[in-house]
Amino acid sequence: MYRVLLSATLFWMSVAGTTWAQADPVTTARRASQMLDKAAVTLVEAKKSSDRVAALTSAVRAYEEGLSALREGLRRATIRERAISLTFESKRDRLSRLLGVLQTMGNSPAPLLLLHPSGALGTARSGMILSNVAPALQAEASALRDQLEEMALLRALQQSAEQSVTDALLEAQEARSALSRAIADRTDLPLGFSNDPQKMQALVDSSATLSDFAGGLAALEPEATSNPADFETAKGNLDLPASGSLLHGFEKQDSSGNNQPGIVIATESLTLVTSPWPATLRYKGPLLDYGNVVILEPGRGYLLILAGLDQSFGEFGEIVEQGAPIGLMGGISQNTDAFLISAAEGSGASRQESLYIELRHNGTPIDPGEWFAALKE
Repeated sequence: MYRVLLSATLFWMSVAGTTWAQADPVTTARRASQMLDKAAVTLVEAKKSSDRVAALTSAVRAYEEGLSALREGLRRATIRERAISLTFESKRDRLSRLLGVLQTMGNSPAPLLLLHPSGALGTARSGMILSNVAPALQAEASALRDQLEEMALLRALQQSAEQSVTDALLEAQEARSALSRAIADRTDLPLGFSNDPQKMQALVDSSATLSDFAGGLAALEPEATSNPADFETAKGNLDLPASGSLLHGFEKQDSSGNNQPGIVIATESLTLVTSPWPATLRYKGPLLDYGNVVILEPGRGYLLILAGLDQSFGEFGEIVEQGAPIGLMGGISQNTDAFLISAAEGSGASRQESLYIELRHNGTPIDPGEWFAALKE
């Protein structure tokens, strides 16, 4: 209901301001409203789907994309509103004088406006001046009116988005919870090999670093792995495992002063993490101080390491499809006020979770950024 209200408000805003040059915040917010409506439909349909995991994964992704678009629309609306306010502030004195003159002229008797103290010649000259000034005054007044209308529309957008945000945040959390339950309820998983729990635990106990663990895992070659998709053909075309932005590049110094052989992606709280390529799940679970770690084998000789998750999904040896859910980032779901504040600030403060990505080929770390389309230079 409330997203319908938001859509109606956005429609009214678009038709009311046909000459509004700065329609970008409205366009972005309208697109976000449509995306959230579609996400709500996807969530309802997922509950009846035969493949609930895939359907719920799509629903979670749809909510993430819709909320991200809405956040961007509100951010742009705030920036535009501030720009108009600064324009008003810089022109305040001149606009005050203009309005004062117009008010004085409007209060003066009409016959007096036609007279000039110096006589007929002065009256004629003042008339000529006014005839030149009037169009400029009209243009100034028209521009002022348009900006005032634009500011009112921007504020209407921000106010109408509040309930839509509340509904979407609740529905997104419902979709995440349903996805976790659906994954836990799966049976007859496709397995590429059987895991030896004792060997795996011994490797976890003996590893002092993530590199030690990855190297030891590569040495624990399973009896048979198969992946018909050629991973090397995917270089430069992969989607990121989670929506976010690059925080640290390959072998760049992190906040601890260490050069990590991987990259770090800043994400929103509770962002869904998916497999960027068909792969065999070689490890999942807590490891050292990296939080939950998922290690995938997308191709012979390759290991893709994802660290910093709060939850991890799947079973050892499971063959996961491209886009399959493998975990969730940590953090807590934002409430409506926090969402709106972070959107208005536009500071990226909402992206407080970090996903570490490392890619190894035959035991040697290589730059993961070269494999993901969003990070190609």
